[in-house]
Amino acid sequence: MDFRLSEEQQQFSESLQRWIERDYSFEDRKEIIYSDTGVSTRSFNALGDLGAIALAIPENAGGLGGSSEDLMIVMKELGRGLVVEPYFATILACDFLRRGGRTDVLEQVAAGSVKLACALNEKDAGHELFNITTAAKKDGDGYVINGAKCAVIHGAQASGWVVSTRTSGAARDEDGITLFYVPASLEGSKVTDYRTFDGLRAANIEWANLRVPASAMIGEEGRGWETLEAASDFGVAMLCAEAVGAMEAANAQTLEYLKTRKQFGVPIGTFQVLQHRMADMFIHAEQAKSITVLAAVKVNSAPAEERRKLVSAAKVRVGKALQFVGQQAIQMHGGMGMTNEMPISHYFKRLTAIEMTLGNTDFHRSRFTRQPDFMAV
Repeated sequence: MDFRLSEEQQQFSESLQRWIERDYSFEDRKEIIYSDTGVSTRSFNALGDLGAIALAIPENAGGLGGSSEDLMIVMKELGRGLVVEPYFATILACDFLRRGGRTDVLEQVAAGSVKLACALNEKDAGHELFNITTAAKKDGDGYVINGAKCAVIHGAQASGWVVSTRTSGAARDEDGITLFYVPASLEGSKVTDYRTFDGLRAANIEWANLRVPASAMIGEEGRGWETLEAASDFGVAMLCAEAVGAMEAANAQTLEYLKTRKQFGVPIGTFQVLQHRMADMFIHAEQAKSITVLAAVKVNSAPAEERRKLVSAAKVRVGKALQFVGQQAIQMHGGMGMTNEMPISHYFKRLTAIEMTLGNTDFHRSRFTRQPDFMAV
């Protein structure tokens, strides 16, 4: 594959790097994390000014209509800079809305007035997004939603949520799933906000007799699984891109530390065993990058069977790489690497969180083996 960026993509990547270096230092990030909201409106608006948000919006809704490869570039740079703003949550929700033809909400996102989140996880569902007990029952000309979602990334910071519900069928059926866009301002929502171990924010959300109009539906009633799975695969590809950026930064910081930290009067980077470890870390990151690019290219264009297999393969390979890179980086930094004062500990925590989001390595390995071998067709 040709991994080279186009001239426009390279310029965009460099503009993101300059913004992070200038306005999103490690100290700035820590200040944002421990603020009341855990996010920075100024930083999110800066991403909008750079065009990063508009990339996720189709042109017919006022956006730039960027490709998944374009968004991969953004996520990689945000991973490199450990940016905690609700960008991923918003673009994932935008992918749901795009697939459901909800240009009305997408126009609000393009205008910069709305942040979004996806309420998909339930307490006893594990990584199975089709395991849904949150119910939406038809009532007159609308629906009444009852249920709860957990670990909604940036749920409390969002103006609205994409919510997966069940309008028919049993808890683990793929049929009977219906998606809704629920404004956070509607009466009947209880939101519990908290900071996650990687510095982001998440929320548990409960709905008690929440009424939404039929127009809140995304797609068709009872046929939301295809959209839910496809959009989630897009989210996995974006998380892999973020992990690649974070691993590249972790490798660079570890290499710099080996050059400056001295033991027995010489830099520890002169020790051959540590040089071998750095080489292995670099190989892991490069292999993760290769398969992430393939997944990002194919996630919105390949047939469903091929998409599933490539995305799960990417999550498995990236999962192995981030574990190796993260653990080796911490170990080579020594005890200091475990402290909050060292950026490397924050990279390790974010990589660990990515591993557990939208299916961990074990889940995607199992999913991969269940898919037909499209290469043999």
